[in-house]
Amino acid sequence: MTIAALKEGVRKEALERRAALKPRVSELSRRLADIFLKQIPLPSGASVSAYVAIGEEADAAPLLHALRALGHVIALPRVAGRGKPLDFHRFDAGDVLVPGGFGLSEPASDWPRIEPDILVVPLLAFDRRGYRIGYGAGFYDRTLAKLRAARDVLAVGFAFAAQEFETVPHDENDQRLDWIVTESGARKFKG
Repeated sequence: MTIAALKEGVRKEALERRAALKPRVSELSRRLADIFLKQIPLPSGASVSAYVAIGEEADAAPLLHALRALGHVIALPRVAGRGKPLDFHRFDAGDVLVPGGFGLSEPASDWPRIEPDILVVPLLAFDRRGYRIGYGAGFYDRTLAKLRAARDVLAVGFAFAAQEFETVPHDENDQRLDWIVTESGARKFKG
């Protein structure tokens, strides 16, 4: 079986696991935000990128509100094009997102660009070594590779405990997370 087929099988199971949590997404997302704020090392004034949740994803909105209140600069990703790394744009209170590709809501292309210090990363599945599986387009892997080649950035997965697998298939293009935050706590992965 190819790695792509293995990943697709994990994606399917992860979506089913996550869908079962639908009635609790708001509650669990608030808990994730609390745990993130208590356990993830945040330098003063760090720029933090997160995402706008789709479907039953862990919702990063409560975290973004709290981070903004603490004085952090908030950024959101914008898809720059198929096969390219994500662009990040400053997201201030009151800014209105625009429709983007893949059914996403994202910043407008003319908003100020930012290189985030910390990326809150969506995912479908993760394992105990810090590997993740997303939706399959590779945007976060390309983005993390580009950012990490230039400087230190922290990649924090934001997901539900039910999305953990013993192991997820990965190859040389897959970027590992530095941390994972679930409703059960935060875990740092060793390099």
